[in-house]
Amino acid sequence: MRKIQRKPNWIKVKLPIGKNYHELQKLVYLHKLNTICQSASCPNIGECWGKGVATFMILGNICTRSCRFCGVKTGRPEKVDREEPKKVAESIKILKIKHAVLTSVNRDDLKDMGVSLWVETIREIRYLNPSITIETLIPDFKGNKNIIDEIINIKPEVISHNMETVSRLTKKIRIQAKYDRSLKVLQYIKEKNKNIRTKTGLMLGLGETKQEIIETMKDIRKAKVNILTIGQYLQPSLNHYPVHFFVFPEQFVELEKIGLKMGFKYVESGPLVRSSYHAERHVK
Repeated sequence: MRKIQRKPNWIKVKLPIGKNYHELQKLVYLHKLNTICQSASCPNIGECWGKGVATFMILGNICTRSCRFCGVKTGRPEKVDREEPKKVAESIKILKIKHAVLTSVNRDDLKDMGVSLWVETIREIRYLNPSITIETLIPDFKGNKNIIDEIINIKPEVISHNMETVSRLTKKIRIQAKYDRSLKVLQYIKEKNKNIRTKTGLMLGLGETKQEIIETMKDIRKAKVNILTIGQYLQPSLNHYPVHFFVFPEQFVELEKIGLKMGFKYVESGPLVRSSYHAERHVK
């Protein structure tokens, strides 16, 4: 990929404004909810919250893993809030959200890695919002098929798990994750239920080559994944992994075309694209 040294002018984040944004902000604060939008410093928070779209993060805001790219805190998580499913479901109803995205921190400290709360949250959301569609952006659950089955069996419309980066950089960037394990998780989901749409995301600018990106995209397609998101990595703080280069907008366009030719149903590819960006489109 071509390299430039400073932050380019196409990396522009819109200021959060609008009635929906402020209503969602109040609800998140009132119910002490967590969103990946805030925890990961998503650049699209203004746009998405302005539309009444948010990605709710369950099981707290402290992760048991220490990925070098992620803005979510790492450490010893607090006790699971069993009222969280109802709080999330009620907030979604108040905001009249039609498509909900759920994610969570990794909870490797729990025997079931938190899947029981995942299931309870989805049930509560559907009970209060009968016509809703749901995307679950899940951890790898250490590849435990019995736990993954719990997510598959409750049948969200989309199950997403992010590869994040190429094979060579996975150990350096994701630390406790494994490239092949993530691929196997995605493939297993599709094998168990072909009607569930599967999805994954990649970050660029970590030091990967174009050929490595293409090879990773091929690996993802071999796993029968339907939807791919590709965005620019932005360093959350000085303590996180540094940006090695910024990818030009036309290169994102090129990767989108390559992905569609490979057979992906959707490819969201652009500098500020994140895994849940335009998520509502991916169930159509």
